Formats: sequence, C-alpha cells, structure tokens
Amino acid sequence: MRVSLDTRDFAKYPFLKESQQFMLQNHESVDTFLRSGPGKVALKYAVERIRRALSPAGHTGEGEDPSLPSDNLGIRLEVSSYALSRILVSCAKDRALIDRLTRFEAERAFGFLEYEEEGKRGYIARQVGFTLEKSALSVSRYVEVTAGMREERWRLVNREIHEGQVILESLEAEELLKEQIRVTLHSQLPLDVPSALCSDLVPYVIRVQEAFQQRMIEDYGEVDESCFPPCMQALVSALSGGMNITHSGRFALTAFLHNIGMDSTQIVELYCRAPDFDVGKTQYQVEHISGRGGAGTEYTAPSCAAMRTLGLCTKADGACGKVNHPLNLYRNRKRGAGAPIQKKKEP
Repeated sequence: MRVSLDTRDFAKYPFLKESQQFMLQNHESVDTFLRSGPGKVALKYAVERIRRALSPAGHTGEGEDPSLPSDNLGIRLEVSSYALSRILVSCAKDRALIDRLTRFEAERAFGFLEYEEEGKRGYIARQVGFTLEKSALSVSRYVEVTAGMREERWRLVNREIHEGQVILESLEAEELLKEQIRVTLHSQLPLDVPSALCSDLVPYVIRVQEAFQQRMIEDYGEVDESCFPPCMQALVSALSGGMNITHSGRFALTAFLHNIGMDSTQIVELYCRAPDFDVGKTQYQVEHISGRGGAGTEYTAPSCAAMRTLGLCTKADGACGKVNHPLNLYRNRKRGAGAPIQKKKEP
C-alpha cells in the first residue's frame, strides 16, 4: 500500500529515510551546512532539543503540534536539529545522554503517531521494523524489543504464546511500538563522528553536558544517604558490614545510586567492602548499568513492586506505602515531604 508523506511528516518523524532525503536536497556537507546561517541556527535548535529531552515533561504527545513548521526552511531546521543532536551526544561520548535523547525522540514520534490514520501508522511502524500479525509478535522480535523493559509483565515467562507468536493486547502493542522506535534509534548511536568535527562542536557539547548535570542536580540535589528508602539503606548496610548481596540487589542499588547522581567511581568504592570484591568486574557492571558501557542502556532502579518480587523490599517504613518507586521516596525526602531514616547512635 502506497503512503503519501507531506513535508510536515518529515518534521514529525525525522528518522525516516524520506526525511533524510529531504535534508540532502542541497547536497551540502555537514561542515558546509554548519558554516551557513541556517546551520548555526540548527545547532542552537539541536542543543535546545537535547535540553527538552532532559526535561521531565519531554513531549506531551498532543497530536498535530501547532508549533511544527510548515515552510521548507522551518522543516529543514527541524530535521537538521534532529541530525545534529545525534552528532552532539555522540561527541559527548556519554551513553546516558544517548539514552535520554532516544527515549525523548521515541516519545515525541509516538505522540504524533497516535493521531495518524492507520495506513501511515503501519508504514512508519514498518520503517522501524515493527510488524504485527493478528495482534501478535514473533517470539524473537518480542525478546529483542522488550530487552530493556524491566516490568515483570513483559517477561516472556509471563506471556501467552501461540505457535511461536506472543499474544498482545492493543495497548500493549502501542507500548511496544514506542519501545521499538527507541530501540531502533538507540542502535544507531553513537555515530562515528570525525574528531575534527567534534572539536569544532566542543562549545555546544559543553552546553549539553552542563544541561545534563544541572538536570541531575534539580532532580535529586547532592546525594544524601539519610534520605535513602529502607530497601536501599538495607543494601548499603549489608555492604558496609562486609556482606555479599545478591546479583539483583547489586543491580537495584547500582541503578538507584546512578539515578540519584552518584558517579561511577563513588559507586565502585561502595562495593570495596564486599568479600567477593573485584575492581575490574565491579567497574564493568557499574558502567553497564549506568549506560556508559556495553549496549549503552541507562537502567532505572526497580519499582517497589519489582523490589518485592525480588525479595529486596524491607517494608521498614510507613512512608513506603505512599509511593510506588524507591526514587520517588528519595525525592520526597529530599524535598522534606517524608521523614528521613534516623541512624542509630553508637552507644
């Protein structure tokens, strides 16, 4: 079935091959474009695009966004800002930034996609490798798409499978389409950007890195162990007491510490007291979970439901019943909305 895309679609879905072809109409090199007036404006747009990706609000997904340009120059700037944002995060060499950007782009695209007619939705889904057959997805494709989804309901053992196909409800299919967009965009990064180009873009890369650091400070501020939720306090206490903790416990604690802004070196130092401490192995695991190594996925600490399933929930604090995620309790305590844990004084 032939699908007709208009120029506004290029701005909505800048990852499509048609969008890239639209950008290449003038056959300019990246260097030539960046030296032009529109190129300098596009760079500012790219920095702002990444800042939006770091914002908690992100893209609200309201269908046909009135702020989308309708003229060719505006659309060209929109598509080029997407391309340049990918170059900037690649030059920054920070997997966490890449993860934030690809999640934002997936949310943004899906926000528009929800309001498209069926033919266009199906076409764009196929462009990112997502094809449903009778509300089902092949096991191999399902496993690939859900690899980064931590909720128990996505585990293959919890799914209904018929003749090699994983059965999906309509809303689940929508969630997986959005995730497939993210996975596809993530797999394309980081780009192999020439070092000379990265050098030219250093001022813009620094702006992006500063925006990321500022977002972490605004979200969580300085790390304060007294505000840790009981489950994380228990894991830290076990390590401090020279005890080994389970693999799932290490994952939960490492992801939590990374999410609240602790750097990799500090996290590795925390594990030094573990009887089985191995600096190389610990460094690798921390880098993998924080998104700065391996596949580059920045993991989020497990939810309270997942912590209960893993046997890591201590249920030691009444405030726990008012939240559904350890990060929410930590954030509340940092803002004074919940009483922090009082450490016992030594006799």
